Amino acid sequence: MGKKRAGQYKEDKMEKIEKVEMKKRGRKPKNQKKEFIVNQEQTKFFVDLSSEKDSLDLIFGLLGKCNQKDHGKEITFKDLSLFAIGKLNDKDIEKIQEGSLSEMEKVERALDEHNKKSGSSLTLGEYLVKKLGIN
Repeated sequence: MGKKRAGQYKEDKMEKIEKVEMKKRGRKPKNQKKEFIVNQEQTKFFVDLSSEKDSLDLIFGLLGKCNQKDHGKEITFKDLSLFAIGKLNDKDIEKIQEGSLSEMEKVERALDEHNKKSGSSLTLGEYLVKKLGIN
C-alpha cells in the first residue's frame, strides 16, 4: 500500500504543476484591468514603514500607550492590528478603496458613471471636452 509505481510520482508532480497558474509575459493591453486574487494560504504579512515616519511614530505612540500598565502581557503590533481590523466598517472600506484610486482612474470612473446615467458612449476625450467646456 505504501509503494507507488514510478509513473505515479510523475502524475502527482504534473497535477501540482497544473494547479499553478502560469502568468503571461510581455506587455499587457492598456485597457486590461488587473484582477486581484486573494491568496487564502498566505499566513504572514509584513508592513514596511521605513519610508513613512509619521505612520511609524503613530504606531510607536499607540504601542507605548497600550503598554503603560502594571499587569498583563505585552501588547504587540499584531494585537493592535487585529483589534483595529475588527472595527472596520463598510464606510471605512469605501474610504480605503477611494484612496487607492489614481487621478486617471477617478476620471475614468466619472466617465463610466456619466455614460451609464445619460445612456451615451462618450470616449474619454469627448467627455473631457464636454466637462471642461472646450470647443
